Amino acid sequence: MSTPVFGAVHSSCCRLVQTTMAAMRVPLWLKIGWTVWVIAWVPFYWRQYGLQNFLFFCDLGNLFLMLALWLESPLIFSWQATGLLLFQTLYTIDLAGAFSTGAHIVGGTEYMFDPNVHLFIRQLGLFHVATPPLLLWAIWRLGYDRRGWLYQTLTAWVVVPVNYFWRPQFDVNWARGPFFREQHAMPGLLYLLGYLVVVPLVVYFPTHLLLQWWARRGGFLLAGGRGRRP
Repeated sequence: MSTPVFGAVHSSCCRLVQTTMAAMRVPLWLKIGWTVWVIAWVPFYWRQYGLQNFLFFCDLGNLFLMLALWLESPLIFSWQATGLLLFQTLYTIDLAGAFSTGAHIVGGTEYMFDPNVHLFIRQLGLFHVATPPLLLWAIWRLGYDRRGWLYQTLTAWVVVPVNYFWRPQFDVNWARGPFFREQHAMPGLLYLLGYLVVVPLVVYFPTHLLLQWWARRGGFLLAGGRGRRP
């Protein structure tokens, strides 16, 4: 009697797995691969750069993207895209320029050529190059959520003041001044306030408008900013 019961249970489980796999909008290999990579990446970066480094938006993005992949969340992908696409694309351009011409067009990737940083650690930094295509693919696949830039703005309003006061010598997210140099042109708190107003208006909102235009033309703009692309 137990054999037919076991067979029925096994068959039901197999059908459930097949149904779940078929319903996935994001491949399982991508979810597992990104998760394994993040688990391996965290301890090496923590040891090399310190805990404050994980408050960089790009590093926080790795954790948010891992969550977004498993949840298949258009909101989280859209949220991260408005904050990361511009800077990660500039990073990629600067890195490509440095490799091809030896000159840093924008700046920000100099550490990738620093012999004092272990080659393996530098190679881990290539996630910056992978992030933009992943974000764009995920938005195309799942849809664009128009609330994303608001969530990114709230993230900046929480994270950047922490960067300003906690371990300010590292100037994480340029909380003390552009290009990792503390500015002295104005009082620090005035600079911080300006940052929290200007960056959302100059970076996040225009990126949102561009993504919204692309999604509307492509037919994957989510109605009312909610739900899932059909």
